[in-house]
Amino acid sequence: MAIACGVVVANMYYVQPIGNLVAQSFHISVGQVGAVSTVTQFGYALGLLFLVPLGDVVSRYKLIIRMALLSSLSLLAAFFAPNFISFISVSFLIGLLSIVPQIIIPYGAVLAGTERRGQVMGTLLGGLLIGILVSRTFSGILSNYMPWRYVYLIAVLMILILVAFLSKMLPKDQPLHQRNYLDAVRSMPGLVKKQPVLRESAINGFLMFGTFSIFWSTLVFYIAAQYHQGSGMVGLLALLGAGGALAAPIIGRFADEMAPRKIVGIGLVLQTLSFLLLLVLGQHLAALIVAIILLDVGNQCGQVANQTRVQNLGEAVSNRNNTVFMFSYFIGGASGSLLGTLAWEHAAWFGVCLLALGYQVVGLLLHYLVYQER
Repeated sequence: MAIACGVVVANMYYVQPIGNLVAQSFHISVGQVGAVSTVTQFGYALGLLFLVPLGDVVSRYKLIIRMALLSSLSLLAAFFAPNFISFISVSFLIGLLSIVPQIIIPYGAVLAGTERRGQVMGTLLGGLLIGILVSRTFSGILSNYMPWRYVYLIAVLMILILVAFLSKMLPKDQPLHQRNYLDAVRSMPGLVKKQPVLRESAINGFLMFGTFSIFWSTLVFYIAAQYHQGSGMVGLLALLGAGGALAAPIIGRFADEMAPRKIVGIGLVLQTLSFLLLLVLGQHLAALIVAIILLDVGNQCGQVANQTRVQNLGEAVSNRNNTVFMFSYFIGGASGSLLGTLAWEHAAWFGVCLLALGYQVVGLLLHYLVYQER
């Protein structure tokens, strides 16, 4: 299940290290290609909102298989996209159909039970983060040796292989409730109103992933300006984030043993330290490397602990609670990608760092001053 999370979520991030190549291919500006990540994450957010709740209504096994197959078709369309309008439209579909991990995660939480839920969340989210990190490395390095479009064609083959394994190995299930789909969707505002922990986690996820996306959506431009390197170097730097993926199961075990909210606070502090380091010493490669590790571990602390809190709210609403949290999470990511690109165009790296620190200051104030311990 963790491998499936990584393989599918990777679809959304292939474009980030190859942004310059896409811009050259379609004769567009870096600002326009930055919109691709925003549109992809917006599509993902809508998929969370309207497709993930199906997991509380139909068989999760069947839903996972079908969404993965549809995802492969969207990748194939990206490979054949004749112009930028087609490519950005297909990128929306890639995001919309890449919600398989967000069906798998609540499914894994239900299978794990309360005693091991944090550990299982850590394992699944570790797979998710590895997929995000390796996707950047994969597309960045591969694009040095062949046209960037082939990244998407190879991704199609990987999804089809994944589907073959999932169809044989994934546990089969029956719907938990005979609930109408529209009723399930309409119930989500009520879940937000009734569950303060869900509200707090959703806002925190928005800010933390927004910070994360500000960095990764602008790094390729900074690397080109500061080091005169391209997508290959971005791909190699992405491997440094493996520290966050390796830490995820450990973070998950801590979430079973201590208050997950404290782990969220640790994540906020780590991400803030990361951008303070980037602001002051970002021009030095050693500082850049340390900052990437801090950022990725901090983001993983937030996501593992927040999703453990959300999944502990009840199995019957696990998919819908996950929808609310992840919808806010990826809207935050979309805002970070868009505003980060604009900050780069108007104020270069200084503006990027100030924007990210703004997100972090709001997150720290809410976490330590506004919300009470729960």
